[in-house]
Amino acid sequence: MTFPKNYPYSPPDFRFERPIWHPNVYPDGRLCISILHSPGEDVMSGEAAGERWSPVQRVESVLISVLSLLDDAETSSPANVDAGVQLRKDPEGYREKVRQDTAKSKEDIPEGFEMPTHESIFKKEEPKHDDFSWSDSEAEADFGSESDEEMFDDDESEDAEGGEEEEEDEDDDEPQDNRRK
Repeated sequence: MTFPKNYPYSPPDFRFERPIWHPNVYPDGRLCISILHSPGEDVMSGEAAGERWSPVQRVESVLISVLSLLDDAETSSPANVDAGVQLRKDPEGYREKVRQDTAKSKEDIPEGFEMPTHESIFKKEEPKHDDFSWSDSEAEADFGSESDEEMFDDDESEDAEGGEEEEEDEDDDEPQDNRRK
């Protein structure tokens, strides 16, 4: 995949270095796919403008589209007419040709190369041993300090004073009621 100087306003170019047998791959390895066609309306192509390149596309969306096309070829307007005809008329012969191309392409893999798997792309982190616990922190010093006890003592004395006032008010009410009777 190569990117033009005015990317993302123009689509990247995508080409298989080793051409593959596929209805949507030209004999020189270029790929025929709507998402890589220049933006705008093209009446002759039959593609809607929304199917073509736009600056909001990302490399990821291009690669997903390429994989999807490789899996499900568009045979109505093939770039490789012979591959398209063979896929329609002789699907088993087509698959055999694809298997042969795949075997040849393996010759291009450098010696010692290890093909990544889904699991291998994620770096497995070793569990970290954390010797720190909350009991090692200074937070323990916050509990049971004298200032906390003083705070509670202040609350209790305020409640006690408030309670005494209420009791006194009740006592004051009774004698007044007694006097009225």
